[in-house]
Amino acid sequence: MPAQDGIVIIDTGYVRPGFCAAYLLVERGRAAFIDTGTGRSVPRLLAALDAHGLRPEHVDWVIATHVHLDHAGGAGPLMRELPRAMFAVHPDGARHMIDPSKLEASARAVYGADYDCHHGLLEPIPESRVCRIDDGQVIDLAGRALRCVHTPGHARHHLSVWDARSRSWFAGDTFGISYRELDSARGAFIVPSTSPVQFDPVALRASIRRLLAEAPEAVFVTHYGRVTGVQELGTRLIAQIDGMVDLARRSNGSPDRHQRLVTGLARKYTANAQRQGIVDTDEVVRLLEMDIELNAQGLGVWLDRQ
Repeated sequence: MPAQDGIVIIDTGYVRPGFCAAYLLVERGRAAFIDTGTGRSVPRLLAALDAHGLRPEHVDWVIATHVHLDHAGGAGPLMRELPRAMFAVHPDGARHMIDPSKLEASARAVYGADYDCHHGLLEPIPESRVCRIDDGQVIDLAGRALRCVHTPGHARHHLSVWDARSRSWFAGDTFGISYRELDSARGAFIVPSTSPVQFDPVALRASIRRLLAEAPEAVFVTHYGRVTGVQELGTRLIAQIDGMVDLARRSNGSPDRHQRLVTGLARKYTANAQRQGIVDTDEVVRLLEMDIELNAQGLGVWLDRQ
């Protein structure tokens, strides 16, 4: 995709087209990646560099919003190809990129038999190339300031990146999931991501409010791309978090709790789609099938942690 404000949206090819994005920022001949997709995504990221007249040695930074594999699974093999780049990550995520063995075991437990189909090999990143990012720390990209803030809720080790040039956040999964197939005349369709294993509704609501306080013109989400109308979307996300927590509490104690969560989430998302003016609600459930399952798992883990 052509660059706008020096921002390139890269489809990482994870699961299906338009499902998972990484971002390339280009400034005065230097570059940074925000998120990487999985190990299978690395050729696409390198191709995006080439398409914009850049070589691997022009990349100064690879920034991970968090270390879930659809965001950072490709970081190790990508860093191997980028001789000058440093890897930026939340301090609590750094150890999993230096030694990804526990990260892989956790992901295999979540994805089961689908793991090998969608994820390449994880590779460790040398500790000397890992930069642990403090809350509010600014990364310099050829004079372009990228301010990183800690935004827990989806994961404790999540960070988001503020780009003042475009007045945009790169928010990973903190600002929810919004697939372009579900856009309507009323704007973007959006739902929170409560996937395993660290969902925290109080922290997530606070993180969304922190993003909104900057009055952004847009948010770049991993799933998928650029969304606008941010204040309204953020308000909707917070209300949905409250509704999902209520569903979880009402389902708790039932022998079929997980199925109740899956069914309840599907009903909520279908109702949201109808309010959005989307007629084909079966398509909504089909597109969100994986997210419904993972969100139900995450709500279950949260209940068990209470």
